[in-house]
Amino acid sequence: MTVLDARGVAKIYGDGCSECVERTGDLAGDNRCSACGSVVACAAVDLSVSEGEVLGVVGESGSGKSSLAEILALDLAATDGTVEYAGYDGDLLDANYEERFALRNEHIGMVHQRVRDGLNLSFSGGGNVAEKLLAAGWRNYGEIRDRVRELFEETEIPVSRMDDPTRTYSGGMQRRVQIAKAIANDPSLVILDEPTTGLDVSVQARVLDVFRRIQREEEVATIVVSHDLGVVRLLADRTLVMRRGRVIESGLTDRILEDPHHEYTQTLINSVI
Repeated sequence: MTVLDARGVAKIYGDGCSECVERTGDLAGDNRCSACGSVVACAAVDLSVSEGEVLGVVGESGSGKSSLAEILALDLAATDGTVEYAGYDGDLLDANYEERFALRNEHIGMVHQRVRDGLNLSFSGGGNVAEKLLAAGWRNYGEIRDRVRELFEETEIPVSRMDDPTRTYSGGMQRRVQIAKAIANDPSLVILDEPTTGLDVSVQARVLDVFRRIQREEEVATIVVSHDLGVVRLLADRTLVMRRGRVIESGLTDRILEDPHHEYTQTLINSVI
């Protein structure tokens, strides 16, 4: 079953003009429109993700992948496009404030690149996760504590640290609290934006292993946005490659990484090898 299907998604920063798309992108060699000066973060992006599937989105800084992630997570308004989501009747991008609030808290989980965007570091780790449950309508204190405890165990965070301020957690633990918060209400879709940024290699591996196990057990549709090909290789079934706001190549992850067709993808992979 297709969980999310996006067509023609675009985000323009600035007033925009009728020539923005034509004057930007990979062929134009720039994201900034030479006619009006607006920046085209992404344009004409098509993607879909099915139940239990992991879709990787890779590209260098400025490729538009994070803007795309924020649009799909309903944290950023799109300039154009349509998004069909299995848990919503209509175009997801047309959802009003109340609908977006409900979708973000009950149906779509997000793990942010910057920890401060996803967690309140003054709250306890358990309090951050409980906040997501409360927003979805949970009210029984005992049930909330039990669910937070279950999520901490599932994401391998010491339950004994549940009431400690999140600022006292290590970077890896903070990232796992974000994962616990993202999956708290059993969403159909989880979006991870640069999930290993700022983490040591050994910590990266543990965070990814935790998420991969949870994702496979619960068969949640996932979009992983990363500049790190190692992350995509480990998690993604299919991969999109973005450059200057456009998808320039897509396919099965093994094919993309072992037999890239686009010159930029080849350069991207060779720079890591």
